[in-house]
Order: sequence, then structure tokens, then C-alpha cells
Amino acid sequence: MINPYVRSSDVDVATAGARAGADVVRDLYGQRLARIDKGDGDFATTADVKAEEAILGVIRAARPDDAVLGEEGGQRGAADAGRQWLVDPLCGTLNYAVGSMLVAVNVALREGAAAVADPFSGEVFFTDGESAWVRHDGDGDVPLTPTPATRLVDVNLDPPFPGAPGFRAVDLLAHPEFVERFRPRVVSTTLALAWVAAGKRAAYVTDGGDLSQNVHFAAGIALCRAAGCVVSGIDGAPMGEGRGLVAAADDETHELLMSMIGARSAPERGSRSRSREAGR
Repeated sequence: MINPYVRSSDVDVATAGARAGADVVRDLYGQRLARIDKGDGDFATTADVKAEEAILGVIRAARPDDAVLGEEGGQRGAADAGRQWLVDPLCGTLNYAVGSMLVAVNVALREGAAAVADPFSGEVFFTDGESAWVRHDGDGDVPLTPTPATRLVDVNLDPPFPGAPGFRAVDLLAHPEFVERFRPRVVSTTLALAWVAAGKRAAYVTDGGDLSQNVHFAAGIALCRAAGCVVSGIDGAPMGEGRGLVAAADDETHELLMSMIGARSAPERGSRSRSREAGR
């Protein structure tokens, strides 16, 4: 039997992996699923585990020598491998377990291709590291175009809160200028990052440590960068050097949010923004 992934690009592998995981998540939706306790109120379900297995099957068939870091299975292959995939098979497990469809399947090659699949809309957001698109069943690929027009800003309110008391997302929501300029949303899944890249959200904000190589965030960050969003830590430092994440559709939105948070450092602009600046 011919391996369908032998000549596939990394983008093909990322999107196929995300789709495979999304198929499992969608097929098991609404069923009574066993839970695997992770402590501190966190857990995985059978859907998380089976979706990760499906994604691993795609990666192993296409890139057998690559390492993989999975949310459920941990490290497979050398942690310092030159090529490593970051896999979050079901981001939004708490939502999923109570019957909410706000979830995402995240697959990212470190410093390369990435894909985020929405199991219930059928959308797959993906990037080759330079440009970003969305694909829907039966439709062609459409470039992602971020815009602040919605004025909707997603904020992650899940603990822990490492920035407290200096920064707490809940305080941002009560900031007078935030209330005047934006409308808050809380989806509890990194699907929101794909929405920023696609123009469905103006921005996304979360506290945390270095999220640049985090299995939950890597794919969404890659999408935002490639789409031309403005990305930084909540302290204003570039990703990989700071903590937390602010991903905004444009400079103005990013600057407004950073002024409310209180940081002043220079942000990291996405590839489209860099291209625009180079042409000035």
C-alpha cells in the first residue's frame, strides 16, 4: 500500500493531523466518556487520548523520525530533536465534557507549519510559517485577514494567575478604556487565537509563562504571526522572552491593550506587518 504522506509537505501533515484529531473529537461528542484525573481540577477524557493517537498516526506515517510532544502522551523522541511536533488533541476539554462545542485541535511543527481545526464548524486554519489560510470542507483555501472591526477581545480567565497582583485578566475587563473600546469574551480554548487571525476577534489575552513552545498555544501563535497580527507577551517582550500572550489584529489594538496592562516594550509583529513596514 502506498503511504499517502510520503511526499506531503509539512503543511499537509499538520492539516491532516488536525483533521484526524477533529474527526475523533466530533465522533465521540455527546457520549459518556471516561475521565483521567490530572489533579487541581484538570482532567482528560477518552476523546483527548484517542484524538492524540489519531494525530500521532498521521505524523508517524509521514515523518517517522520526528519527535512529538503531546498533551496526553508526553514526549516521544528526543526533547532537543531538530524537528518536533507540538500536539494538543483537544483544547477545551472542560467545554467538551459539558457539551459545549467551543474546542480546538492544535498541531504545530516547532518553528514551522501549524494547523488548528474546529471539529464542529469544519474549519481548519493553517500556516506554512509565512502565510495563513482557512479551509472548509468543499471550499477553497481563503487567506486569513485579521481586523479589529468586531471589537471582541477574548481573555483567558483560567488559573493559575502568575502575574497577580501586578496583572489579572479580570482587572483588565473592568478597565474604563477597555469597557469603552472593546467587548469581552471568554471561550476557554485557544480556538480564539485562530479567530484573531481570521478577523473574528480583535485580540486575545492570557497570562502564563513562556507560551511560545506550549502545546496549547504554539499552533495559534504561528497562525497569528503568519496572518500579520501583532504578538507579544503581556509584559511587552517578544514571544520566547516574556510571559503570557497578547495577540492583536493590528498595532492600534495591541497598543491600547498594552497601555491598559501597563507594559511599554516593543511587540513582535507578524509577517504581513513586517512586509508592510519593509515597503514603506
